[in-house]
Amino acid sequence: MSLTNVGNDRHAAGTDTDRARERDRRHLWHPWSSVRQPADDRPILVAGEGCRVRDVTGAGYLDAMASAMNSSCGYAHPALLEAARRQLELLPHFDLSAASHLPAGLAAERIAGLLPAGLERTFFVNSGSEATEAAVRIAHDHWTNRGEPRDRLVTFAAGYHGTTLVAQHLSGLPTNAIHGTAPFPVTRVELPLEPAALRTPEALTLLADAFERAVLDGPPPAAVMVEPLLNVGGGVVLPDGFLRALRALCDRTGALLIVDEVFCGFGRTGRMFGFQHDGVTPDLVTMSKGISGGYVPFAALTTTDEVYRSFAADPLLGGLRYGHTTGGHAVACAVALAVLDVIEERGLVGSAARLGAELLAGLAPLAEHPEVTDVRGLGLVATVECRQPESAAALVAEAKRQGVLLRQQGRAVMAIPPLVIDAAEVAELVRAAEQAVARL
Repeated sequence: MSLTNVGNDRHAAGTDTDRARERDRRHLWHPWSSVRQPADDRPILVAGEGCRVRDVTGAGYLDAMASAMNSSCGYAHPALLEAARRQLELLPHFDLSAASHLPAGLAAERIAGLLPAGLERTFFVNSGSEATEAAVRIAHDHWTNRGEPRDRLVTFAAGYHGTTLVAQHLSGLPTNAIHGTAPFPVTRVELPLEPAALRTPEALTLLADAFERAVLDGPPPAAVMVEPLLNVGGGVVLPDGFLRALRALCDRTGALLIVDEVFCGFGRTGRMFGFQHDGVTPDLVTMSKGISGGYVPFAALTTTDEVYRSFAADPLLGGLRYGHTTGGHAVACAVALAVLDVIEERGLVGSAARLGAELLAGLAPLAEHPEVTDVRGLGLVATVECRQPESAAALVAEAKRQGVLLRQQGRAVMAIPPLVIDAAEVAELVRAAEQAVARL
């Protein structure tokens, strides 16, 4: 069914809309949502096409939150649908601990071809949180396998790496606080400046020095784990050269450098991977979201052969004692391969850089509004930071009334459209944001 017709059939009638909302209220537990004050105004979506989605009432929206930041190729892309259908007919999946299948090997080979030389061994899981879990486990076990146990990690206090116990333990964000005994020591580095000031000349030195103190003040860390751009932490763009400074620090101290590309990877920042802006090579890279375009759950961790080979010393298995039955799902691998085809054939990485610059230039004048403290961005990630969360919520609500879905992270409002967005849709997004800010 064409997206333009969705909302005109019996499923969009008022009574069915009421039933859908009642089902939601009675039976569905939404993640990251208040139980005390359920959000009854959230759209109940029925279809998507390109950069747009439509709900049960027939209302259409330009998706500038990219379905929780997954969507790289947009909705209803025929090549991705066909890849899933074809693999379902051939072999939906087989547990990779017991056998292998062609899509997994092809996907691992393809990922290695996109990453810098030396990153060539990929382990598949189902979500970014699981990729974090695997990365931390691998970092800890790597040092144990070498006979030099290390368990401390260093990361951003405002970082976000998922919602498993280990992933939430890494973060210092209040919403990620865990209850009970901490599973391992973590040193969390606070931003030394407000996000708007991280573009000043002294910002790089202050941030690099903060991480150096964190790494040196205590037992040698197993790893330093960071995002190239702080996503849930407020859409924070880090200083140019920060990852280069961190790479040099890890080389001096032996700590592994883990870069979390779950949000940034596969074109989102205008490069295939966010760390490529600084020209570094991490020891481990976690990835998810954009690689499967939101069509299927899929995530991966890629590391060096040196780290991989260290697991021969594991006393029980001689390998990694970790994995999931559906990790490297054959359909997910097939879809991921199709996503990479689309990204490369359509030049979506370059497009993200070009259209992201247009988006940022269009939003920049909003910084003059008294309720806006900063406008920043990198690739197709643009952040309008407000003085208070209530202003950010009002901005998001007003943009929704105008048919554009934006994402709120505290005081930050983020525009994260699919990579297939075009110039006209960028202009539409900017107009909606302008009108929303004008009404604050």
